[in-house]
Amino acid sequence: SIPAFFGMFVQTLYNVVDTIFIGQFVGTLAIAGLSIVFPLQMLAMGIGMMVGMGGASLISRFLGSREIGNAERTVGNGISVAIIMSVLVTVAVVPLMDFWLKLIGASNEVLPYAKDYLLIIMSGTVTNVLAMALVNFVRAEGNARVPMVSMILGAVLNIILDAIFIIPLKMGVSGAAIATVISQIASMIYLIVYYAGGNSFLKIHLRNFRPDLMILRKMFAIGIASFVQTIGSSFSAMLLINSVVRYGGDIYLSAFGIIQRVMMFATMPAMVIGQGAQPILGFNYGARRFGLALKALKIATIASTALSLLAFAILYSIPGPIIRIFSSDPLLVDAGIHASRLVFWSMPLMGLVMVGSTSFMSIGKAVQAFITAAARPVLFMIPAIIIMPRFFGLEGVFLSFPTSDF
Repeated sequence: SIPAFFGMFVQTLYNVVDTIFIGQFVGTLAIAGLSIVFPLQMLAMGIGMMVGMGGASLISRFLGSREIGNAERTVGNGISVAIIMSVLVTVAVVPLMDFWLKLIGASNEVLPYAKDYLLIIMSGTVTNVLAMALVNFVRAEGNARVPMVSMILGAVLNIILDAIFIIPLKMGVSGAAIATVISQIASMIYLIVYYAGGNSFLKIHLRNFRPDLMILRKMFAIGIASFVQTIGSSFSAMLLINSVVRYGGDIYLSAFGIIQRVMMFATMPAMVIGQGAQPILGFNYGARRFGLALKALKIATIASTALSLLAFAILYSIPGPIIRIFSSDPLLVDAGIHASRLVFWSMPLMGLVMVGSTSFMSIGKAVQAFITAAARPVLFMIPAIIIMPRFFGLEGVFLSFPTSDF
């Protein structure tokens, strides 16, 4: 978990730094533009997580049962599917950008910022999805260092390019998007070099790019849980943004964008502990050493819950200084403080939520993985967003987070 933590910490940091640069050097409406684009970015994340988590679960279990050929076929099939599906998403989104952005809730003032950012970000979907899938595949064979280095490489490059493109070159949101795409390309190249250089335990063979229905069926059976979770989160984010704009306007939309970035940091420790447990759970389950798998699950749950409690204590007691990192606009800071004290009520539960949903994918329990992944964003979050604002207004929008978590 520790290499995964450092890798994801720096990667999450560059998402946050993007928003800080935009907030401090471009403006509040530009942050709102990034918030509008986020649900569409989650489509690409959904494909990357579906292929990555589904493939990683298969790879770990094949390695545990000493089926090396099938593990290598999983890597090849995963690369093929990642490329094909990311191209389809790009084709579906880019020609209809105005339609999607207005559907999510972009006002006429926010739309130009959102369009400029979305066009460039979606152009890099293939490299982004492929990098996400390969990170999970490498981690599944027991190598945590290479994914960490790839994420740190991309994140550091992104932060440097952000500073260059946004401050002296004054490229605004387009500069932030270009910096992100270049950094994703660098991460992907590093992972491909790892496989091509012969350092990996599993090898990439061209023959394994040919679709294998047995591999794909098992990969999608597990990975569909991650996909539904991400797509459900994307759809609920669209509804959330619509409700935030309706009840609070663009200022609260900007505040919501900041809170999303802070939430990435807050939930990251629980997420990486779940990822650290994944290869141990999958390998021991494949080798039928169930006692060790259960022990790993208990340790992961206790550790992630303790870290979630710490995150809650910080975010609930001192949200103001954290919001001011992104913007000095007093209206935006007040809105962010108000919203964060509602959104983060259920943070102590996130350790169990994150580790629990990952564990079913790790051991190949497709039905349970699907239910736990879909429950929060689809069964609970969407009804909460529709119902609660009618009774509590803007507070109801933000309280839909802790309600669905509980």
